[in-house]
Amino acid sequence: MSDERHDEGAAEELLRRALLDASDAAAVSLAVGDLPLSQAVTIVFHGRRDLGTIQTYVAHGRHGAGMTLSARDLLRVPCDLDLGDAEDREQAEELYLEQAQALREALVGADTVLDVWREPLQDLAGGAVTVERSIELRVPLPAHRLLPIALVAPERQLVVAPVCGARALSEGRPPLGIACAQQDLARIYPLPDDPARALGEFLELAAEHAHGLAERLAHQETSVARFLEISGEEPPTLH
Repeated sequence: MSDERHDEGAAEELLRRALLDASDAAAVSLAVGDLPLSQAVTIVFHGRRDLGTIQTYVAHGRHGAGMTLSARDLLRVPCDLDLGDAEDREQAEELYLEQAQALREALVGADTVLDVWREPLQDLAGGAVTVERSIELRVPLPAHRLLPIALVAPERQLVVAPVCGARALSEGRPPLGIACAQQDLARIYPLPDDPARALGEFLELAAEHAHGLAERLAHQETSVARFLEISGEEPPTLH
């Protein structure tokens, strides 16, 4: 709890500095620690007048004032701050703390659930499961990523990652889910879903998808073979 109070106090101080800054751009960071899988991440809110939004990013580890992060360290999360209803600085601080807390709770909840998925994934994948801390993933996901972390089962070529819907933080916690994805198949499951049931369903869908793909490829090969057969003779006459 003392760590959380320290994080919130540091965030408030950064906010005060940003509001007093006369420049056209400001950034505020908020560290989130004690995560079961990610361990620690830093939320970065970045506002620029020319963008018209206060954009949200998440980076691995703890990063405070004066530290520099490159673009490859930052995961863009489409859950932006909205302080437009604030009539003065005091209300802006209140809205910031309320919205930052909503995002913090979303990150903690998603990371905790992803950690719960690790053991069922190991059981069903039949092999080692790695924790991948990367901004880029090898497979496309059907929704926006919430955290720069994923579970990867190499033998199944399966990636499991927390995702979210695009929503301004003024509307509350964003819709969250856990995405299961292979190269050409993906599905999102609600956070409360049972991981073993969800993974079992996804692997069944993956097997059906692979079977259907094999049938389509066989059909295409037969089509080409028949075409080559008739092309070696006089082609049929069109009437």
